[in-house]
Amino acid sequence: MKAMPRSKTAGSAASAKTLKPYVASVREEAICDFAERYPGLQFAPAVVVIAAYDEEGAVGGVLEAVPAEACGIRLDTLVIDDGSSDETTAEALARGAHVATLRRNCGHGVALRLGYQLARDNGAQYIVTMDADGEWDPADIPGVLQPVVDGEADFVIGSRVLGHDEGDDAVRRAGVRVFALVIRLLTGVKVTDTSSAVRAMRSEVTSTVKQEQVQYQTSELLIGAIGQGYRVVERPVSHHLRAAGESKKGTSIMYGWSYTRVIVKTWWREKRARRERNV
Repeated sequence: MKAMPRSKTAGSAASAKTLKPYVASVREEAICDFAERYPGLQFAPAVVVIAAYDEEGAVGGVLEAVPAEACGIRLDTLVIDDGSSDETTAEALARGAHVATLRRNCGHGVALRLGYQLARDNGAQYIVTMDADGEWDPADIPGVLQPVVDGEADFVIGSRVLGHDEGDDAVRRAGVRVFALVIRLLTGVKVTDTSSAVRAMRSEVTSTVKQEQVQYQTSELLIGAIGQGYRVVERPVSHHLRAAGESKKGTSIMYGWSYTRVIVKTWWREKRARRERNV
């Protein structure tokens, strides 16, 4: 429990800064469409939320590898199609996933927050996140989810540093370690992989932690969870080379700079919030 109260790459980099003016209406349309597609939906206790943008050819394989059950409870899958121009939605539906479709690209953070809300509103007790590109192994879901189900943690990060990493980008490998060091220095909590796509959490975490980042949202949710006193632990996972398509993150240098800015901005925001709560 909580301790206290179009170039795909260029488009993604641009959307990392501010919400596009159409996001609110596109998001509401997706919620209405989802309710019409799945009337009376009651999710399994745990929902695997996957944000996908032009991941035809990759998302299907990810969904096929997600187990139907883990840690003694059923799993459902929920794909948020973030304005894809390909057959991402059709591929996800064909694999049996629940799908919410944003008609325009809104950003990875926006898509995940929509997934969190739909999971919570339809009965999920636990939320697991995965990416749609095949870089992360769904076989790791039970190990990441177990501490949450057992009541030992509120938020679990799947760490490629503690596990296995096939990534061949030396700059990004170094970045993973630098980001972890920065967060440890700022928060005092030891983590090794702040940008992992594989995470498990009690659904409550996604409703109480403030989230506003359009793109680089993993560190925002992590730092917010730490700031609110949630118990955070890590478990080893495997990271593979992309199964298909291309990365939406942009250059390593630009990604690193943007990600670092989000870390510092979120830490400062949470620090001010703690001061206000203690006044």
